[in-house]
Amino acid sequence: MSIVPISEVLPADVEAPSGGADLADDPKPIRRKGKRRSTSHLKAVPESLEQRESFKQAAEEFATGLDKSRAFNKNELETHSRTLLNQMGLPEKFLGFAMVMIGNFFWKQQFLAIPFDRRMLLLPHCLKHAEGCPAEYSEFGLDCERCGACSIADYKVRAEQLGYRVLVAEGSPVVLKIIVSGHIDGILGVACLNVLEKAIDKILIAGVPSYAVPLHSGDCMNTTLDEAWVWDVLDKYEPLPEKPTASYVPLMRASTRTFETDFERLLPRIRTKDAAKQDSPVAFTESVAYDWLANGGKRFRPFITLAAWHAASGTDILTAGDPTPDLPDSVAKVAMAIEAFHKASLVHDDIQDDDKFRYGRDTLHREHGIGQAINIGDHLIGIGYRLIHSSRDLDPEIALDIADSMSTAHIRLCDGQGAEMSWQKSPDWNITPLDALQIYSLKTSPAFHAALYAGLRLANHELAPSTEVASFCRHVGVAFQILNDLKDWQGDRDNKLKSGQDALSLRPTVLLALALKDADCEQRQVLQDVLSGKFDDLPEEVRVDRLRGIFDSCDVFEKAETLVERSQERAEAIVADIKDERIQALLQFFIETVLVRETPPTAAEHLDPDSGDPPPRPPVFVPLSVDSI
Repeated sequence: MSIVPISEVLPADVEAPSGGADLADDPKPIRRKGKRRSTSHLKAVPESLEQRESFKQAAEEFATGLDKSRAFNKNELETHSRTLLNQMGLPEKFLGFAMVMIGNFFWKQQFLAIPFDRRMLLLPHCLKHAEGCPAEYSEFGLDCERCGACSIADYKVRAEQLGYRVLVAEGSPVVLKIIVSGHIDGILGVACLNVLEKAIDKILIAGVPSYAVPLHSGDCMNTTLDEAWVWDVLDKYEPLPEKPTASYVPLMRASTRTFETDFERLLPRIRTKDAAKQDSPVAFTESVAYDWLANGGKRFRPFITLAAWHAASGTDILTAGDPTPDLPDSVAKVAMAIEAFHKASLVHDDIQDDDKFRYGRDTLHREHGIGQAINIGDHLIGIGYRLIHSSRDLDPEIALDIADSMSTAHIRLCDGQGAEMSWQKSPDWNITPLDALQIYSLKTSPAFHAALYAGLRLANHELAPSTEVASFCRHVGVAFQILNDLKDWQGDRDNKLKSGQDALSLRPTVLLALALKDADCEQRQVLQDVLSGKFDDLPEEVRVDRLRGIFDSCDVFEKAETLVERSQERAEAIVADIKDERIQALLQFFIETVLVRETPPTAAEHLDPDSGDPPPRPPVFVPLSVDSI
């Protein structure tokens, strides 16, 4: 087998991530201020009602002094909470509780100003009585009987009388999706601190007014809560003259509307515009490509384009509950083009990796065959360029710059993917962490840069061509890819999510490069033997365990976390130097959203639809009544 040096498959015009030599060094595990790898010891709830009420009052007084012009990020909220704990002379174990309390009183008045029919009440299934509960789970969550045996029915009945949408469910992955759907502006949630921690990551930083009532423990069997705290806000409505906190929710809704309500108008059909011809062979490719583009995925890249344009164009700041803004067709079409290129790359990537699922459904090559899938991906690329070209009100020079940025991103993505496949075909066991990071900077960063650049260029903002934006996206993209590597090892036999799949697929990850760098001769040989197929007769879990053992002994996971921290710190340093406050806020939101640390999902929770894996059973965290949402 011939060995292909990694330098021969990387384009000469791509730099290593800045600080690359530093990253390639053996990174010592460090602790980043405000970040923790485990938070279980920080989620204690004060034992007595008197203590909790005192805590609540102190948090309310503390929150009056906070700047409410923008939503805080998680690190800022943690800093505030530590300050409150110091003022109260309380130990760190109450940090999670303090974060929830401060968050509550940051948002309380804005939550109370939301009409009842624009609110959602989120209740946990663990409030039910485990013994004798007549309710069963269906695909719509807990089918709650009004039997009076538990408090769920009391809250649910009153909330529905007021006009709330009510969910009784296990987790929070779909809450933001419901918010973005346009029917809900605020959340009253009852949950344990573990679930509320996830909500801080996904809900609060987006600017969603929320009020949370923590359960007294994370034990999911017959837990308790301070019921009066629910009634304190459940039926209260207090209008505000104005909503002070900026929110990205209206722009998220604008992105969603682009692919739902406005899709057919912005991207008229050609082959399938005549219903009588939609089943013809000539119409097949367009039909599938349009379906693939319009449905599935988080649509984060088009949102970034829209949000960057909105921030850079100087239009009015949006707050939660504002109407979905109208966008110029040229801006909406460019955002759709970003998604078309992204979806095309996913179709081809699924073929190359032989993935089985995407967005909870069969991948296109499994459903229609490899040849058709390649063709559909190519068609999506064509759609992307047609969307840019068809924006007649777009300045030709701006259109050319955006097309050039997107084509450059696509080429670099292919270079990175090609480097990965070349390595898989002829592994170079001397791959270094820097080699892997260079591939990451090609595979992930250009797509982020194209989305952000497009929005800034549409507004003719001076930051669009800057090296700062490119460097920012490179650091975020590298950190994002390393987090994906770490996520690949979060599965276990208990939650029935397989771990180590990227390693077994012989991908040149930074984790493998770190292991090869620091392993002794015997360990390096085991790594090569396992990954080259010498032990394929052994069960998969045995092979994964051998890899994990070596990764653990070499501190690979800790070192990878350190690389993430360094990349994030460099991205944040760039953001700190940006003078435009609205762009600065957007980039910080970008970091907080893309680099969120996720805990491993249980088998009962949704999986990330972009992961390619199907849910292990029908989703349970969806509205109790589809018609109600």
